[in-house]
Amino acid sequence: MAKKSIEARQRKREAMTAKYADKRAALKAAGDYRALDLLPKNASPVRLRNRCMLTGRPRGYMRHFGLSRNMFRDMASQGKIPGVTKASW
Repeated sequence: MAKKSIEARQRKREAMTAKYADKRAALKAAGDYRALDLLPKNASPVRLRNRCMLTGRPRGYMRHFGLSRNMFRDMASQGKIPGVTKASW
């Protein structure tokens, strides 16, 4: 499990990115990079990090499922992810 402070920081960044998304797009389209530079740093989508929905783990993230590799493996072996079966040949 990730620390609660890390998860809170991530949620804060997600909210700020959503808040400034339209303004950032308009400034980029206009080519006004000086005004773009004055926006808060956490408003940039580059500062977001993909994290597991269950544990908050940032590494080994599987984008299609929104889970880390560890949670994916556990849930798949328990049959909790529809359409995923263990390979055998």
